[in-house]
Amino acid sequence: MSEALQSLLDLLDLERIEEDIYRGRSRSAVVPRVFGGQVAAQAMVAAGRTVPEDRHAHSLHAYFLRPGDPGAPIVYNVDRLRDGRSFTTRRVVAVQHGKPIFTLSASFQTYEEGLDHQAPMPPAPDPATLPTGEERLRSYPHLPADTVERFLETRAAVDLRYVDDPPFGDFGTPREPHSQVWFRTNGKLADDPLLHVVLATYVSDMTLLDSVLLAHGRGGWAVGDVVGASLDHAMWFHRPFRADEWLLYDQQSPSASGGRGLGQARIHTQDGRLAVSVVQEGVVRVPREH
Repeated sequence: MSEALQSLLDLLDLERIEEDIYRGRSRSAVVPRVFGGQVAAQAMVAAGRTVPEDRHAHSLHAYFLRPGDPGAPIVYNVDRLRDGRSFTTRRVVAVQHGKPIFTLSASFQTYEEGLDHQAPMPPAPDPATLPTGEERLRSYPHLPADTVERFLETRAAVDLRYVDDPPFGDFGTPREPHSQVWFRTNGKLADDPLLHVVLATYVSDMTLLDSVLLAHGRGGWAVGDVVGASLDHAMWFHRPFRADEWLLYDQQSPSASGGRGLGQARIHTQDGRLAVSVVQEGVVRVPREH
């Protein structure tokens, strides 16, 4: 296991301070606030620790309410909304400085047999043929060195490989609002299903709004031609998967309007199983010229 992955696992390992109350640490992201994927992942850890081991996460729905302060701990309060025969529901509120910054509802289910079908996996090149994240980032001379280093630091726990140039690598001309990345953790994980859900939740917030930027030829926060933040985030976990094995994150944007952009995505395992569906809306604004 890489040192960066162990550091991330330590970050996501919450401290229990009271019944159904947990505390997590924070760290800076590429932008000067807590990375949304971190808060969502920590909230799933908090929810999962109050659920029987035989019930696995099947969905989450979250709202980002305020920017998180990377210099302060985050307290996670868990409400046990329902414990049914098949389903368990939890609500988590993340608090900093006495105010909620994030809310999450998550549902867990016991295993059941049932109807089974899925959308086919889209075509994508083998991840082994693609440049690593570091190789791709360092190939763009227009990116400031400190921006590249921040990207590499915040993504060091994950091997994330773009199929095509990301928005910040090739911008100025609109492209199809479609983006693909392969990802896996930089090291093996334990066999805890919740841990793999938590790591996929963490990574899912890294690139989902890229497809919005592509549609308008914008480079994004890395080059400063838009400002934005996640507003809400939803995930449905369809089939078991491992976050330490290659996963294809196929993302597209059907709409942007009113200063908001919508991203939709599917995550497939390398052998073609549809593992996760993801939807996110975010603020995407063009800076005003003074």
